[in-house]
Parts: sequence; C-alpha cells; structure tokens
Amino acid sequence: MSSALAEHPPMPEVAGMPAIRHRRVDIGDGVALHVAEAGRHDAPGGTVVLVHGFPQHWYAWRRVIPQLAADHRVLCIDLRGFGWSDTPAKGYDTDTRVADILAVMDALGVDKARLIAHEFGAWTAFMLCLRAPERVTHLLAVNAVHPWPLHRRAIPQAWRYWYTSPLEAPLLGRFVLRHVPALTRFLLHKGIVDPAARDAAAMAEFTRSTAERGRARAGEAMHRAYALRDIRRLVLGSYKKLRLSTPAHILAGEKDFVLPPSVMPGYERYADDLTVEVVPGCGHFLHEERPEVVLRAAYELFSRGR
Repeated sequence: MSSALAEHPPMPEVAGMPAIRHRRVDIGDGVALHVAEAGRHDAPGGTVVLVHGFPQHWYAWRRVIPQLAADHRVLCIDLRGFGWSDTPAKGYDTDTRVADILAVMDALGVDKARLIAHEFGAWTAFMLCLRAPERVTHLLAVNAVHPWPLHRRAIPQAWRYWYTSPLEAPLLGRFVLRHVPALTRFLLHKGIVDPAARDAAAMAEFTRSTAERGRARAGEAMHRAYALRDIRRLVLGSYKKLRLSTPAHILAGEKDFVLPPSVMPGYERYADDLTVEVVPGCGHFLHEERPEVVLRAAYELFSRGR
C-alpha cells in the first residue's frame, strides 16, 4: 500500500483474500483514484472492473471478489470523492466519472474489460458503454435503470427519491452526510431486505467514510450533478439518439425501495443485447444480499458472445 493510502483510515479486509493489492492511480489534473486489485494479470477470464454505488466504496464487492479473482484480474475502483480516492473540488458529473474509469484502465494497461457495477456506478457504466463500446465486452448492471425508461412508468415512482432532495442542496447535502449519519444508515439498512445479509461492520464503515468532510461534499455534488444534468437528458430523451451494442444484463431487486422492476421496460428499441432479471425478495443492494446471484449472472453474461 502506498504511503498516501496509509494516511487514511485502515483498509477493511476481505475474508479469504489476503492478497488484495491497493494502489493509487494518477488520472491527471492532480487527481488519483484508489483501486483494489485481486487476481492475476494474465488471468484466463481477462479483466473485470467493478464500480460501486452510493453510499459505498470498493468494499461493497467483498462478497464477490474471491470467486471472480479465481479466474479474472479484478479491479475495484473507488470513484472520485469516495472510499480512498481523492476528493477534488469538481468532477462529480457522469461524463467525468466515465473519463475517470477510462483513465484508470489506460493507466493499468487494460484495453478491454468486463464491467460489473451498482446503481450510480452502473449508470456510469452504461454511459461508458455508449461512449466507448470498444472498451467493454460485457456489462452487468446491479440495481440500476437503463438510459431509456418510459416516462409513464418512471414519473409515478419519482417519490422514491425523496432522500436525494436534501442531498442535492448546496451546503445542506454535505451537512446531512457529515452530521446526520442516521440517513446513511437508513439507506444501507432499508436496501437489504434479508436481515441475515446485513453486515453491521460494513455498514459502519460505509457510514464512517461517507461522513468524512471531503466525501460528504462529493456525495452532495454527485447527487446535484445527476439531478441537473442526467435527469434533464432523460426528460428530453437525449439518450434515444444512442444505441447500446454491448451485451448487458440488469439485475433488479423485486423489493428495491429505490428502483422497482416496473421502471425497467423501454430499452427494447435501443439495445442490441440487453436483458433484465428480477430477483425475488431482494432489495437495493443485491451484491450484499445475494452475491451468489450476482456471480451466477456475471458468468452467464460473460459466456454470451458480442
């Protein structure tokens, strides 16, 4: 681990994976992102890039890393502002996140990769596939909406995003994330339906990290950028000019309190090979609640040709 990483709080450990390597990757403009790496560089399955959602970081993937690392090079990226990555004053929009992931891939010599991503990370992954399809062989999106939801289905569900309103507000968002940790704990608790799947230590770690000064500011900035830019593009139908050529699969939790499966139709005209699977009895953090389903879906998807 680099000295810069050592200055941060202790890195959580993944059970059964003592060989995880942590590094800082310089992506330009004085910004470095943290990447947790497992598996061999010459793994037969190639490289899998995992991208977390909110309010998590690379450790969100602890339950899928060991199996993936058996036959893949696994790169878990902390998005800018989260986990152990830098917290610059700007760059929390989706376009910049896409550029960040590509910059990490370039820096680590990854020409093409498979993507597994959750929520905000998965939205970013969809945009990456639309912008640079030659860099992604497959995309597994977990608890995420695609870029073409039907307005008549999505708008009636907008109330589910009530919690984002305070997070988007300038200054208020960072205050809430820093000083009202109960909201972060609520989101993590509410997003896992099965009590047996809840990991108290992991939830405490995600809550602690989200409450750090720079990371709270990043959480606010990311939510505000999504509301001002991405939602506007969705409303205007901007993404209907684009087509998804990457083989992709969405895992939707039947009881996801943020994204119910009813919002998933609408992609059929805009994607060459996109499928949706609803996982019964599961919530917003499928990778926490049913990691075996995520792994099974990933290997089935990876077997599909482009």
